[in-house]
Amino acid sequence: MNKFVNTNGIRLHYLEHEGDDPPRPAIIFLHGLTANANSFDNILHKINGHRIIAVDLRGRGFSDKPDDGYTMEDHAKDIIGLMDSLGIKEAVLGGHSFGALLSIYLAANYSERVLKTILIDAAARLHPNVKEMVAPSMLRLGRVWNSFEEYLEIIKKAPYFNDGWLPEMESFYRADIRENNDGTITTQSSIATMTLAIEGALSPGEKWLEYFKTIEQPSLLINGTEAYGPSGDPILPEELALETVNMMKNCIYKNVAGNHLTMVFGKGAEETVLAIESFLKNK
Repeated sequence: MNKFVNTNGIRLHYLEHEGDDPPRPAIIFLHGLTANANSFDNILHKINGHRIIAVDLRGRGFSDKPDDGYTMEDHAKDIIGLMDSLGIKEAVLGGHSFGALLSIYLAANYSERVLKTILIDAAARLHPNVKEMVAPSMLRLGRVWNSFEEYLEIIKKAPYFNDGWLPEMESFYRADIRENNDGTITTQSSIATMTLAIEGALSPGEKWLEYFKTIEQPSLLINGTEAYGPSGDPILPEELALETVNMMKNCIYKNVAGNHLTMVFGKGAEETVLAIESFLKNK
């Protein structure tokens, strides 16, 4: 269900799946850099018992898109404000890519609010050519198409769909666009704001190695080891994922089907749900 909350000076959109009564710990899912809350559509309703929230981070989806304010601390205050508004004292954070880094940031800087972290294909170090590998996903930002069908046909030809298009991805890409006054469509996110988000994450003030090494919350790193695009390499090679697992105080590793994007859809999503449920059962 689409919902909104006012937090940290903006209006934040989120999807929610209610849990059992008595409640289990809430899980808050945080998406990738240019993605949106619907990237978790194949996970949201399949984790048993927990109240689950998937957020459109600022500048994405149906959340507000201010011209500035894209540091990791800005993003973190959005999520803390969301938790306060919803009466969530502590939560499990499940982040994909950029969202996983945000989860780590929150666990390190707001440790009393984070019970566990679920890191989906993110680590202290990624493939050395990661910027070039993700460039094709950035090329759609700010472009204009005549229709959603035209947009979708172009998306289906993206180089990171190694094994073909998965139909369940459509809701994610539909939430990625908005209609202009003349009937054309464009993306919800812009290159300008996403560049600010990248700069915020890469700020010299963000001590990522220290964050990863110091958090004490139980953590799960889920790794999509299949090729992302024509390079034939994954965005997060297994050896770099294990490097992060070994530097953290309490982290376990699980690889699943799919690459950096497709791992949250289809077979990858099924395996991810199983890995998450197993992790949540452990005290």
